[in-house]
Amino acid sequence: MNRVLIVDKPLGLTSHDVVERIRRSSREKRVGHAGTLDPTATGVLLILVGKATRLAQFLAEAPKEYRGHMVLGRTTDTQDLAGRVLAERPFDAVAREDVERAFSAFTGEIEQVPPMVSALKHDGTPLYVLARKGIVVERAPRTVRVERLGLLAFDPPEVEFEVLCSKGTYVRTLASDIGDSLRCGACLGGLERRRVGPFSIADAQPLAAIEALGRGLDAAGVSMFEALPDFPHLSVADSEAEALASGTPVSVGADRIGRGLGPHVRVTRDGVRLLAIASRRGADEGGAVQIQPLRVFEEA
Repeated sequence: MNRVLIVDKPLGLTSHDVVERIRRSSREKRVGHAGTLDPTATGVLLILVGKATRLAQFLAEAPKEYRGHMVLGRTTDTQDLAGRVLAERPFDAVAREDVERAFSAFTGEIEQVPPMVSALKHDGTPLYVLARKGIVVERAPRTVRVERLGLLAFDPPEVEFEVLCSKGTYVRTLASDIGDSLRCGACLGGLERRRVGPFSIADAQPLAAIEALGRGLDAAGVSMFEALPDFPHLSVADSEAEALASGTPVSVGADRIGRGLGPHVRVTRDGVRLLAIASRRGADEGGAVQIQPLRVFEEA
């Protein structure tokens, strides 16, 4: 079982909870995920099974799309409704146009300070563990990118929105920072992840349905080769496959590499199974591109 499962994560479970439940139901030891989703959020969570766990770094880079709502006038210690209320302030003066201007200001590259209630680690300890003990540590701001931030509905104190953003963006923090810019404060009221890279909520299966498959997970999700459809692909001959499988780079004509995004290439022999993920380097004077294996999944 080497699959990428597109799970519709239910409310109240951590990403680790989902991993453990699928691990138990499938009796597969190698199960992981590609990008944490908060217990208070629902929606698309990519679960990796078997050799697919080694795709995590590539899948985690994909942009994410969310739909959610924020609550004006309230700030909490977790930046969402699950936390302890720190302050409540009037929001009557906030108009729809004010929110639209704030959304525009938070579009593009922005700086975020990660929340204390997060899976990031400080000296090896997850921040949320420290937060439970009442310990607050300094966190360095990080640059993230918000590609799109749209206002869907304005019904104070509720503000419904959709956002397309880069890896590492905390939507809770985005809502909190927008609330601060409006001078009334805000927290996240609810969130659904609608898309991770090419996979949408329409592709996702309920967790219970996947658990019911037991060891039959090949009937769910997508193959490792299908999991990265935006990566260009390269079909190789047996001799090239043997070289790549042993970690040796090969040179191929640039015209052999299919269209796609980014510097990475899906290498296959049959167009079905993923042999390796490789990096590619620019063509030389003869038009040859060097293919350097990064992760090898199948023996030649």
